[in-house]
Amino acid sequence: MNVPYRQIRASFTDEAITVYQAYDPAIAAPAVTAQRFVPPFKRERMTWIKPSFLWMMYRCGWATKPGQTRVLAVDITREGFEWALEHSCLSHPDAGTDRTVWKTRLRESPVRIQWDPERDPHHNALPYRSIQVGLSGDAAARYADRWVLGITDLTDRVHDVRQALRDGKDVTGMLPAEHPYPLPAELARAVGASVTPGAG
Repeated sequence: MNVPYRQIRASFTDEAITVYQAYDPAIAAPAVTAQRFVPPFKRERMTWIKPSFLWMMYRCGWATKPGQTRVLAVDITREGFEWALEHSCLSHPDAGTDRTVWKTRLRESPVRIQWDPERDPHHNALPYRSIQVGLSGDAAARYADRWVLGITDLTDRVHDVRQALRDGKDVTGMLPAEHPYPLPAELARAVGASVTPGAG
């Protein structure tokens, strides 16, 4: 499969997209109970959401890293997700970008975009990128108050997949099904997504 260099891949429906986060139990447990983010979740801090399950597993070490031992699947509205992309700025400017324009947008945007190497189940880097979306200010408030449709604790499932990997099993069927997310051309340009395979 020829995967575009920068492509958003996710589990999604007509109304919602699933993103992943990993937290300490002190934050995760109240969020699951309330089905929204409540204290001690701090909306004043930038919070990063990741549509790629395997990139989240790389980041949290299959729920083994301190402060990231509970993995949450957060279903948010596609309208909210696309609002975030529309109001975003790349954390680092692409080649050929006017740095003055980029710095102004960086200062004014409540959302950061990073494209990092996608990972396989063993954390090996793949030759294409996965998106991370950082929410701050107005974006973090909208996320906590308006976008979340449901929060599921996936930690037990994560542990099962990790054990299967340790046992040398093929875990493909245990992973969430993720598909290319249909980005309008304007949003694709805004976040620096590839338009054709291999571009970027």
